[in-house]
Order: sequence, then structure tokens, then C-alpha cells
Amino acid sequence: MADMFLDKFRALVPAYLDAKWTPAEGLTVEELRQMIADSELPDDLKARPRLPQVLEEFYLALGRCEEIMEAYHFFFDPDELVVEDGHLLFLEDEEERWAWGVDVDTLDVPDPLIVRRSSNSGMWNDEGATVSEFIFDLLEFSFEEEDAP
Repeated sequence: MADMFLDKFRALVPAYLDAKWTPAEGLTVEELRQMIADSELPDDLKARPRLPQVLEEFYLALGRCEEIMEAYHFFFDPDELVVEDGHLLFLEDEEERWAWGVDVDTLDVPDPLIVRRSSNSGMWNDEGATVSEFIFDLLEFSFEEEDAP
């Protein structure tokens, strides 16, 4: 499958960190596969050939870039991915009030819709965006906040 997001994710390093992207920012395919194998994901998901393409390419581009992976929100490392309430969770806010994920029935979609769960109520809400749209908007907001006077 052709890369859809890899270059756009790599471009976030120079855009937000004023540094050149290097392969050290991301994971290798082998590292990503091993981390997924080491996760607590159900065996049927570990046996899948891949995550949704958008998440796989995010980890390949930025999986070791702490400045982006932990910018006000925390992207789970691949070995921390979990399934709860039928959703693959991969992101939470720094106060752990919200968690974001995708419905496990949409894991074959290259860029599925993202949903948010409230830690207080356990209710899921549609964010009205795909994973890539949400990630790009979240990081833009996070780094604009950081640059504000």
C-alpha cells in the first residue's frame, strides 16, 4: 500500500520543532510489529497485518519523537495500545479526562473516524473528523498554545 501520511507526519518535526526529521524520530516496521506483539491487544488484533494505515504511518514517522508524542496529549506507544468498549485507544489528554480511539470494526479503513470517551461518564462521542484530521488539528493547537505569549 502506498504511503498516504508518512511525509506529512515527518514534516511536523521541522514545522514544530525547528529540527530536521531523521529516522531516529520514528519506529522501524520491525519495531512497530514487535511492540504490537508485546501489547495487551487481543490476539485477533495482534494477528492482523497492520493498524489503520494512518496510525501505522504516524508511529513509523514519529513513534520516538517525545516532543510530539507527548505535546499536552499523550499518544500511546504501540505496546500500550488497548481495546476498551470495542475501541482501539491510542491517545489521552494529560489530565486523563478524555481518551481517543477508533471503532475496532473500522481498523481496515486507512483513515477511520476518531471517537472520544469521557473518563467520567464513559460515554463515547464522534469527533466529526478522521484520525489524520484530528492529529494535525490537535498538534497545530498544541504548538500554537506553546508559542503564545
